Order: sequence, then structure tokens, then C-alpha cells
Amino acid sequence: MKSRDTILTLSQLAAATTAALLLSACAGGGGDGVDASGLPRLSIPTGGSLASCTDLATKIQLANTTITGANSIAAGTLTIAGKPVPAHCQVTGRMFDRVSTVDGARYAIGFEMRLPLNWNGRFFYQANGGLDGSVVPATGQVGGGGPLDSALNMGFAVISSDAGHGAATPVFGIDPQARLDYGYQAAGKLTPMAKNLIQIAYGKAPERSYFGGCSNGGRHTMVAAARYADQYDGFLVGDPGFRLPLAAIANIAGGQAYAALASTPGDLSTGFTQAERSTVEKAVLAKCDALDGATDGLIQNTQACQAAFDLNRDVPTCTATRDGTCLSAAQKTAIGRLFAGATTSTGTRFYSSFPYDAGLSTGNWSFWKFFSPLNLDSGAVGLIWQAPPENLATFNGAQFALTGNIDSMLARVGATTSVYTESALSFMLPPNPTNLSTLKNRGAKMMVYHGTADPIFSSDDTTAWYDGLRAANGGDASNFARFYRVPGMNHCAGGPATDQFDMLTPLVNWVERGQAPDSVTASARGAGNAGGANTDVPANWSASRTRPLCPYPKAAKYKGSGSIEDAASFSCE
Repeated sequence: MKSRDTILTLSQLAAATTAALLLSACAGGGGDGVDASGLPRLSIPTGGSLASCTDLATKIQLANTTITGANSIAAGTLTIAGKPVPAHCQVTGRMFDRVSTVDGARYAIGFEMRLPLNWNGRFFYQANGGLDGSVVPATGQVGGGGPLDSALNMGFAVISSDAGHGAATPVFGIDPQARLDYGYQAAGKLTPMAKNLIQIAYGKAPERSYFGGCSNGGRHTMVAAARYADQYDGFLVGDPGFRLPLAAIANIAGGQAYAALASTPGDLSTGFTQAERSTVEKAVLAKCDALDGATDGLIQNTQACQAAFDLNRDVPTCTATRDGTCLSAAQKTAIGRLFAGATTSTGTRFYSSFPYDAGLSTGNWSFWKFFSPLNLDSGAVGLIWQAPPENLATFNGAQFALTGNIDSMLARVGATTSVYTESALSFMLPPNPTNLSTLKNRGAKMMVYHGTADPIFSSDDTTAWYDGLRAANGGDASNFARFYRVPGMNHCAGGPATDQFDMLTPLVNWVERGQAPDSVTASARGAGNAGGANTDVPANWSASRTRPLCPYPKAAKYKGSGSIEDAASFSCE
């Protein structure tokens, strides 16, 4: 389809969105008074109906935007946990088509929006993970692994994008504008467009808007909370890589350490084998499992566990050949340093510690620690975040990861040049992440979750951020932001964990009804789970075990009676 004539300038488009938001704040979409904490409580939106789908292809004419399709999607074309998603309209398009003056490649911000026929008056920005680079179905994640519902299924209008580049490879990092779009600008450009598209489709702008994702999507969400707090009412943050360049360099440092320990040259996994990881995991559980009152394979009180467990003391030291039941002295030294947090050559820590937890012996943990440094982190650091980037023609990711200088990488992700005028530490990280006063004062809310066995983005890093947020708000940020650690969960899902939960519903209820989420019930995904079984769930657990996820600094504790498979037997203390 040919590009539509531009009938609104970008400034006119932004002004129209602002006007619509002001109108909604004054009539039906604004505050309903205050909540129990004294902050504004935003009202419940009114919905609307989509009269026509295919007509939108000719009706939508927005600045810097090409609509490439408007397709009616029948009920059941998409499913969520086996349930048919109702009929809706899929609008596809792209924004800001251009040819780079740096690498000669064509770029655009590709997107799709899914618009329910019966709309609930809400908008959800789906922040995707990894390097982005593809427009995945705009369904809207509700949190956790194996979801049983989605924002689209709940009646939200949802947008998904490729964040400004059309392939999930780091090559786009050669173009400086593509870097900025990936970091934060794509969300800033898509938001007013999406709200205007909704206005055209339903005859009214969204009254409530939500932003959510996990991993890099969690980073996108934290960036949006810092940069676009005036545009969104609720933020759902999962396992956020909010210091992604530093986390990736820390993982490369880990790759170098595991390579030095490897019994098979080039195979990082032989530096810390599955049997050895299982030995450490069992030692951690032996010291920490019962600290919450129940011996159940879950470590609820992470801080207490780190105080109770000592790698040198509690794991046997090999006296001869490594056989999986012990760690060598060299392994204890290197692995202990990695868990304590990656450092520069002078010993300065540049990324967070990782908690000892169950979940070390899983395939997810192995993937991120042994595959990612050579195959994912290397390209992201070398081509997307360093200024200037490595030479694309000669770049070898594995060689870069195994032989690169960590100090040099750190210096170059913080650097700028005449071409790359904004450093990765600027365009990737949320600015002033503990200053969320705009979000707080307008009545918006944030819910954050993080698996304590996440091997790539540490839950300790998110804990430290939340401690800083608490300190910036008189010691308590719980009236607008809450953080939930998920014991045993690996990166966004999996691990020996109750990793299936819906945080979008309680977030909406908090924003619009003033119902603060004191806990969120999470379930294990055993055999037969509708959202898909989690093969890391231990065989001795109930297939449908439940636990409360507690807002930090509280943790779940067994009440002393009742089934250990039931969340009702635990309280947040």
C-alpha cells in the first residue's frame, strides 16, 4: 500500500494527543478523588465499539505513518491457554521510513495494533524483549510464564513494534538513529500515533493507558516510566534489564571466567557443569529452604539465604578430579566472584551481585551463562552499544567475548563520538530511575516482578533500585510502586518456581479502583497446565502448587499448618 498523504505534522499530532488526554482527564478519564494513601485515584474508563475494520485502511492518515493493512481477525484465530481470543481488527504499518546516511540501510518503526470489536477503553503498549527487530502479535503480556490471559483478550487495544529495525540482529547498531529508537525513541514516537489511531477507530481516545513487558521489555517499561510517565497510567515491569549494557558486559566477564575453568576448551558449560550446579543448588537449599518455615524447594527470604549460605564452607572442595559432587578451589574463587558481582581490572564492581537460589541447574540458566556471552551479548556490546562500534566486516562475536578487554568495553559503552552523539548508558538506561515523581503524583502505579534465579539480569539489581526508590520517597514507595520477587524463577519464566501469574489485573485495579495489591497468587505449571507445562517443576510438587508473591521487603512465610501446596497456608511478613 502506498504511503498516506501526511495531514498532521508531528507537533500537531502530539498536540492533538495532549488535548485528548486533557479532555479525558476532565470528563470521565481523570481522577475520582484520592486513594487510601492520599494519591490521586484514576477513574475506570468507558469502552467503545469498533464499527468497521477494513475502512480504517483509508481513514487512518497520520503524520510520518504508512498504514499497510487493516484486517479483520476472526474469533479463535489467536488463542490464549486454549481459549479463543475474540474477533478483532489488526492494523499494520510503519513510521519514519528512511535510508540511513551511515550504513545505507532502510529503516522504519514497524508496528501492528490489535483493536477489539468490544473495547474496554484501555490501551496497552507491549514492550518486546531481546533485540526487538520483529513485530510479534500484539496480545499484551499479563506477567509470568505460560499466561492464561492477555490484554487483548481482556479488551485492551494493544500495540507491538520492532523498535525501529527489521531484524533481530545487532547490525542495526551501526546506524545511530536506530540505536536511539531501540533505546527509547520508538516508544515516544509510537505512543501519540497509537492514541490517535484509537481515536479514529473508536471515536474516542483511550482513557487509561498501560505499558508492560519482560526482560528488555521490562527495560523498555522502566524507561517509559522515567521518560513518558505523563502518557501512561500503569507500568508492568518484568525481570528488567534496566542496566542492559552493563549486565551484558558482566555476562561476558562471566563467559571469560567459565572459559578459563572449562575442562573442554571452547565449551563454557564444562567450566560449571550441570552436575556441579545441581550440587551447589542442593547445598543452597539445605541451608535456606526451611528459613521460611516450610521445606518445600522454594527460598522465600532471599536476604536471609545469602547470610546463611557460604560457597566455600557449604559446598565440598574437590581433593582430586572434578566429578560433579564438589567444586575445585579455582571454581570456588571464580564463581564466588561472579555471584558477588562483576568488577573492573581494579576491583570496582560495575554490575550487581546475584543471589544464590534454587534454579541453577536448569537449561535456562545454562543458556544465558554459557551461550549468551559468545552469541548474544558480544554483538550487542560490540555493535549496538560501543561508540564507535566494532568493524562489522571483521567482527567475530565469540572472539570478542573471550578475548575482549572488559575495561575497554565499559569505557566505550559510556562514550560518544561525532556520529554516535548519545552514549549507550544514556539511551538504554532510564534517566533518574529513582525519581518517579511525575508517575506518582498523577496517580499512576508500577508493579515490578523478578525471578530470584534469573541468570542474566540480577534480582539483586532490581532490589537495589527499589531500595533507592524507597529512600527517595521517605523510606516507603509502596503507595505507587511495588516489587515482587519470584522465588526460583529463571529469566521471565521457568525454573523450580510458581511462575504463572497475572499482574495486569491487580495493576488495573490499583490504578482505577485504589485496591493496592498486598500479594499476587502465583501457580506452578505442572503437567496438564493450560498455559503449558514447566519442565523445571520438581516431581514431588503438586502440579498446581500456589504461592503468594509478596511485595518487598515482605516475604512469604509458612503459617505452621495447612498444605504446603496452597498459597493460603502462607502469609506475607
